[in-house]
Amino acid sequence: MNTIQAFIFNRFKILSLLSTSIALSIVLLMIRMKLTHSFFYIFLVWNLFLAVIPFAISTYLVNKSKINKLLLVLWFGAWLAFLPNAPYIVTDLLHIKISPDRFLWLDVLVVSSFALNGLLLFVLSLVDMEVILGQYFKPKQVNMISIIILFLNGFGVYLGRFLRYNSWEIIQNPLSLFADIFHMLLHPGQHLEAWLFTFLFGIFLSIGFWMFKTLQQP
Repeated sequence: MNTIQAFIFNRFKILSLLSTSIALSIVLLMIRMKLTHSFFYIFLVWNLFLAVIPFAISTYLVNKSKINKLLLVLWFGAWLAFLPNAPYIVTDLLHIKISPDRFLWLDVLVVSSFALNGLLLFVLSLVDMEVILGQYFKPKQVNMISIIILFLNGFGVYLGRFLRYNSWEIIQNPLSLFADIFHMLLHPGQHLEAWLFTFLFGIFLSIGFWMFKTLQQP
């Protein structure tokens, strides 16, 4: 209960803005469903829910005064596994190519609003995790870990978008998942698109993250 109260009081502004932005996305989606009589983009709600999970984990951890190191490692692993779900929503813009011309503008607005929320949840969660890691590592080491995390998320988004893996399959279907990963690592020349996507999406996330952190500074 104390953790929840601390979260509400310390982050009331962020929580309010996020709630407002998420509510706007839901309203836009409802308008789209009403006008088109289609539930096609309803999956965005699920994707956004998955994006909230790493934010919830990092928020819980950053508001804990003390936490067992073993538990922290386990929480970090779960956080890292779910984190790509947040920027993944950006790739849902691919679905716009099948949108009807009449409501193309609305589809762009709907998907963009969900993608924006995903990116906000992503950077806020990573900022929190940097604070947590800062208790155990030096600033330069934290920066290096963050860079690795950013590019790992680019790779994670590729696995989700193009190979159709999800976070749960680390437990449900690990053999197939890691077999594909090892194949890409052992035969990089056969998976140039995967590495190009990972690199470019990692750069995209890195620039956005550092811009966000710079703007946060007084």
